[in-house]
Amino acid sequence: MAYVVDMRSDTVTKPTEAMKHAMVNSALGDDVFCEDPTVNALESKIANILGKQAALFVPSGTMSNLIAVMVHCNKRGSEVFVGESSHIYRYELGGASHVAGVLLSTIKNKPDGTFDLHELEHRIRGSDVHEPISAMVAVENTHNYCGGKVLPLKFLDDLAALCKKKSLPLHMDGARLFNACMYLKEKPSRVVKDCDSISVCFSKGLSAPVGSVLVGSYHFIEQARRMRKMLGGGMRQAGVLAAAAIVALDEVVPLLPLDHKRAHRLAMVIQGLFLRSFTVDVENQHTNIVLMQISPESPIVASQVVQRLAQVCLAETKGDCKTTNDEGVIVKVIEFNPKTIRLTLHREISDEDLWLAIMKVTYVLKEIEANVQK
Repeated sequence: MAYVVDMRSDTVTKPTEAMKHAMVNSALGDDVFCEDPTVNALESKIANILGKQAALFVPSGTMSNLIAVMVHCNKRGSEVFVGESSHIYRYELGGASHVAGVLLSTIKNKPDGTFDLHELEHRIRGSDVHEPISAMVAVENTHNYCGGKVLPLKFLDDLAALCKKKSLPLHMDGARLFNACMYLKEKPSRVVKDCDSISVCFSKGLSAPVGSVLVGSYHFIEQARRMRKMLGGGMRQAGVLAAAAIVALDEVVPLLPLDHKRAHRLAMVIQGLFLRSFTVDVENQHTNIVLMQISPESPIVASQVVQRLAQVCLAETKGDCKTTNDEGVIVKVIEFNPKTIRLTLHREISDEDLWLAIMKVTYVLKEIEANVQK
């Protein structure tokens, strides 16, 4: 059987042994009644880390972001400004509009995940009876679709000043917030200091099986708890899940720089192949996500590469062409768009896994480009 290196996402990570032990031995209660001691401990811990008053444990980041929208935009017909490449806009099924009755107004993301603050300021509206009421701004940090980019602190500071001037709450979709903090070498409380609410995910690179948290003020979380109940997110004895998240904060967060280091190594190898059709922006590769771009002039498309990486041909396991173990290697990756492939590093990708993946990717990219040039 071929050896599989799964780089589709950091969501494929499984709980550590310490997490499993904590889950089995966690103290439990009814969280809807605020009586689960493990959930309460997690919420207190993450609120303290982020320098905020309170937190709420929820099943997913998508629900966390939606709850933030519902609390901040408590009038139907409200408007939220988001980047056009943001997770809230691209990957959350339009829940803000469908469930909350809120318009998502997009601003073009720059390659680093930021957007033009002058454009944002000029688009804020609400005084005209014909217009929706601008009620919230959301940013994503790290920015998934932009390749795990970390938002510059100056951008966050300037955005926060604008939001304060216009009395708009600022929400951060910080699904991979701790990756951003490791890259910046800053405390999480500094990165989110001016945010009115923050969503953090435990089931991506932090290896917990389920769960995110929404963090903010006491009043905000009080309202968020009601919205969670409305959406069916009250999980009763949720301490079995919260226990894993506590371990993630203590034991997995410090390991994130290893994922960044391996991702950088992978990016450098791909770029170092000097292929005409495939490139990686090594200089701007920040965290655990590597985006491999296919030249617009090339007839190659991302789906072709994804499919080939998931196959093992005879030449890969024989003679001079042998690049992997005896039965070959499969590398699972994701097509972001027809000309972009995402490779995501995470805790379960060891140095050996990375080496095998590099050998496979090198072989396949050279093979595909050679076939194109024939």
